[in-house]
Amino acid sequence: MDEKRAKHLGLMVVVASWLAVFCLFGFRSTFSVLQVPMSTSLHWQASQLTLAYSLMMTVYAVTAYFTGMIIDKWGTRPAYFLGSVCCGLGYLITSFSQSYLGYVLPYAIFAGVGTGMLWVSSTVSVRKWYVGDAYATMWGWAFMGAPVAQVVLSLAAKQVIKTTDWRIAMRGLSVVMFVALVIAGIVAKKNPQDYSLEPFGKVKGRVSKNESKQWTIGQAFSQYPIWGAILAFLGSMLGEFLIWTQVVKFWTTDGGMSLNTATNLYVVIGLVGIFSMPIMGRAADKLVQKYGVEAKARKYMLILAPALGILACLLLLFGKSMIPVEVVACVLFATYWAIEPGGAAGYAGSMYGNKSLGKIWGLATLIVMGIGPAVGSYTGAYLFDISGSYFNSIIFATASFAFSLVIAVTLPLAWKKAEAPASVPEEAGTKAAKL
Repeated sequence: MDEKRAKHLGLMVVVASWLAVFCLFGFRSTFSVLQVPMSTSLHWQASQLTLAYSLMMTVYAVTAYFTGMIIDKWGTRPAYFLGSVCCGLGYLITSFSQSYLGYVLPYAIFAGVGTGMLWVSSTVSVRKWYVGDAYATMWGWAFMGAPVAQVVLSLAAKQVIKTTDWRIAMRGLSVVMFVALVIAGIVAKKNPQDYSLEPFGKVKGRVSKNESKQWTIGQAFSQYPIWGAILAFLGSMLGEFLIWTQVVKFWTTDGGMSLNTATNLYVVIGLVGIFSMPIMGRAADKLVQKYGVEAKARKYMLILAPALGILACLLLLFGKSMIPVEVVACVLFATYWAIEPGGAAGYAGSMYGNKSLGKIWGLATLIVMGIGPAVGSYTGAYLFDISGSYFNSIIFATASFAFSLVIAVTLPLAWKKAEAPASVPEEAGTKAAKL
């Protein structure tokens, strides 16, 4: 295959991942906006509403594990098509709910399965096509779909709510999710080896030495690097999802802002993220080029990210009614956001290679997303319900980011000789798949 065609395939993988991330984070960003009118309409507490979101993230985590095994074999296309149906139904059926179970079950199950098809698919597919000094840059472009969703879908949901209600907003979102993921499934590609291609990217003139290694789940999870990546990622997810799901209500209750002002502040995170995603991705790859050790660059970025999260939480807490201070906090959150999720997957890829990364990162995602988003989101809402203030919730988020930072410091940079399996040759007779 000529180089131009190969690069085109890689770019289509990034486009599909952009759409998947757009839909995944669309669920997260719109929940923070939708829960305020839902609480008013249905007369439920913040913890009751957030429970459905927490359960959705638990289902998401279980689904992500199996998705990792799917993409190692068949690529991302099956996951995106299945995700389109489930994500659409998650919003559509929930919009007709009249009872609490009628709200919790369809949102948790359909949205959970749908979104569970998206995270591992998007991160691992980009990692399989781009390694070394190319991965973070390309992931930065793909991950730009997240802040775009936060800006576009949050503002759209707010506008619909102002003119109609949250049910109509959900039905509109169901159409957006379905169409976007169908397009993602159409443009998605298989893994590069299915086209007899090597991944793009190098580490100081050579392909990463771990790319040819084959791991079993038992081998991978008997070593500290994956557990270190999991714990660092988990700490950040506890804090991140608490902030993401509760921050709009924090500004309207503790900060005394209107819903319109609070939503606009929330959108600032997305606006800054549109630029911080590719910029921080490029910065991370520059570190790879500087050090010549991908794991070292990824580790340093995983230390920086939660440090930004801690500072942002402190500004959020002590400047809750001062809009300029909160804007700075939003900028810091957006910069943190541009680093942590992709950085954790990048570190795992730098240590374990790409051949087995789908199943390894799928199980890691099961652990992290089965705990972090559900516990973080619910804890933030519960602490508010019992105290009437988000002070303790923000403190919890700050401590979670601090835990992530401490674990990131301990991440190893290379294998000891006896730890990693030997390199294995490519399977003979690999044929290029039909385009």
